[in-house]
Amino acid sequence: MAEIIKLSLEEARAKVVALLSRHGVAAKTAEILAEVIIAAERDGSYSHGFSRLAGYIATLRSGWVSADVEPVVKDVAPSLVRVDARNGFTQVAMRAVQPLAERKCRETGVVCVNVFNAHHFAALWTDVEPWAERGYVAITFVNSRPRMAVWNSKKPVLGTNPMAFACPRRNAQPIVWDQASSVRSQGDVLIASRTKTPLPDGVGVDVQGRPTTDANEILSGGSLLPFGAHKGASVAFMAEIMVAALGGGNLGFEDKAADYPGAVTCNTGQTLILIDPVATSAGRFFTRVDDLVDFFTQSGVERLPGARRHKHRQESALNGLTVSAEVMQLLENG
Repeated sequence: MAEIIKLSLEEARAKVVALLSRHGVAAKTAEILAEVIIAAERDGSYSHGFSRLAGYIATLRSGWVSADVEPVVKDVAPSLVRVDARNGFTQVAMRAVQPLAERKCRETGVVCVNVFNAHHFAALWTDVEPWAERGYVAITFVNSRPRMAVWNSKKPVLGTNPMAFACPRRNAQPIVWDQASSVRSQGDVLIASRTKTPLPDGVGVDVQGRPTTDANEILSGGSLLPFGAHKGASVAFMAEIMVAALGGGNLGFEDKAADYPGAVTCNTGQTLILIDPVATSAGRFFTRVDDLVDFFTQSGVERLPGARRHKHRQESALNGLTVSAEVMQLLENG
């Protein structure tokens, strides 16, 4: 029987910081990345938790991402900020812009943050949930290299281009969702490949365009498929425009990771829109959200977006994280 290894959240976070530091990641950056990795694992978002560690390390070793840079924040207009991540990680850029973005949102009611020249390799809900906890409505988009065939294309032309939304509540956890534009996220397909688990029908096609449930065939020259056919394709297209055309990041097909053997991340960008709901709703926002949630409850809705994660969060705080021997080996010796 395989040994069951348990770590407290703080023990796991410290080990991730140490691992990243050994690979040249600056102390502040390592703390930020460890925070989002542990948050994902803690909340049961396993496709973006410990399973991402090997990808981070391979990318750092390849020289593709800059591990010790300070983003450059530019105050462009009353409701607009641009951030050059300088080939670093998006989360570091978002942390750097936080004070300015919050001040602008309070002053104007809405602010748009455009991050470019950046790498995003984490769950997207971790970028918006903290804003909702501080009382803001937040929506964000990320684009990535082509992995998805859309509109009858013969090969991947758009990334899985996720978006996330967070809605604050009064005296309750925020309502938060995070979804890829594909039927299954790239992370889910990677897990299926490692565990040799067949995927459901309709997730992807092989290099010949034939439907397949084999994750390896999708990853080896095949394509993921958008959710809802043309509907998911339209969402992916919107994210591409919001991030690359409006925000100045690379278009997905311009990503140069292939020039760096072992690199996993994409150098693209992220767009974040923050709204002060009290200012825009004449103070009625939280009452209206409560009315909507009450209607859902009376109609039989049993679980709101984000509720499953919050349950995992409580359990992880009590019981710690279960760590495989493989992950522990990477954490201690990688």
